[in-house]
Amino acid sequence: MGYGALLRTPGAWTFLAPAFAARLPYAMLSLGIVLLVLDTHGSYGTAGTVAAVSAVAQALVGPQTGRLADRYGQAAVLVPTVAVHAVSVGALIALALGHAPVWALLLAAAPAGASVPQIGAMVRARWVAKLSAEGAPPAKLNTAFAFESVTDEFTFVIGPVLAGAIATSVNPATGLVAEAALTVVGGLAFATQRRTSPARHPRQPGAARVSALSSPGVRLLAGAFLGVGSVFGAMQVSVTAFTESVGQPGANGTVYGIFAGGSMLAGVLYGMVAWRRAARQRMLASYALLVLGCSTLWAMPDLVALSVAGLVCGLAIAPTLITGYTLVETLVADGAKTEAFTWLTGAIGLGLAAGSTVAGRLIDGHGPSAGFLVPVAGAGLGLVALVALRHLLVAPTAVSSVVAGTGERAVARQLVGAAKG
Repeated sequence: MGYGALLRTPGAWTFLAPAFAARLPYAMLSLGIVLLVLDTHGSYGTAGTVAAVSAVAQALVGPQTGRLADRYGQAAVLVPTVAVHAVSVGALIALALGHAPVWALLLAAAPAGASVPQIGAMVRARWVAKLSAEGAPPAKLNTAFAFESVTDEFTFVIGPVLAGAIATSVNPATGLVAEAALTVVGGLAFATQRRTSPARHPRQPGAARVSALSSPGVRLLAGAFLGVGSVFGAMQVSVTAFTESVGQPGANGTVYGIFAGGSMLAGVLYGMVAWRRAARQRMLASYALLVLGCSTLWAMPDLVALSVAGLVCGLAIAPTLITGYTLVETLVADGAKTEAFTWLTGAIGLGLAAGSTVAGRLIDGHGPSAGFLVPVAGAGLGLVALVALRHLLVAPTAVSSVVAGTGERAVARQLVGAAKG
């Protein structure tokens, strides 16, 4: 099922176009905060701490907004969320420009991160609802998740570049102003597209609140995505330190771009294949390749070798993310899908914050190559958990909306293929 057929889905562009504008700021916020706080307070440590608080708040609160979106509808959550985000970012800008104490910056950074709209998860939930309603084959949803992962990668490449260009060409505050403006305009435009929004699943009176994390499989995938996030965070810090150590700091963007480009390429190709193996098997294989690729980074002697190793490592990222999102969709009921997607996205954010912090400390104490030990350690732990607990990744019911894109038509055959994994 190709991308052309996917994008010709009736009504798809009505939510894809505003979603792109609304999710681009997701990758602009952290860099915008760093550039502004660095300019006003002159400390990398302070800038990094403020950005980390924002990232952690986003990772922890995002799943809660996803749960509310499942219950009350996406528009009901998006409108107040983008309003809070605009006010919080505005307060952070004013405090930074006023040289407020660090604790005040942290207080403003927390709601700024917590109010970042979870557009990526909401788009995936819309794909699930729309394609399920049309009775589309499993391969089409697999292609949709591949398309969304490539879009995520693209925004993470373009977002920081855009934020940096705006901040350096005008002044550091304008990067965050642009981020807030895109969030409000894109978020409200996305919210207006109610026809493609998934049905609400309000909690029944007297029924206990059930979180997507009540599924052991969701918890396992969230833990695995922590490992993927640690790769992102450690790579950002370690590549920067390595390029500076060899006297070519300007090559930082090129090397990291090759890493991200490899992931984008793999994501595009992955979505074009009609997979016959169960998603659980594909998850284990792609994650193992990720660990293998990360295991060579610390030993690279120069930028050329590091770029090649980074490319190999990046090739495993998108297939891992795509398969993880495909699996989690089968593990939860319809009323918890947005929340489940946001838990995976939040886990990546937490892993990114942890990976960059640990890598930075290793680099300070043992040199730039030491930072590359974090990706293999984080991903290695994730792989151990996946292998040991892989039985948790089987859909809990015999009938699910999509069973991991195996390409088999009968549900019974799909479950048998998964069990063989």
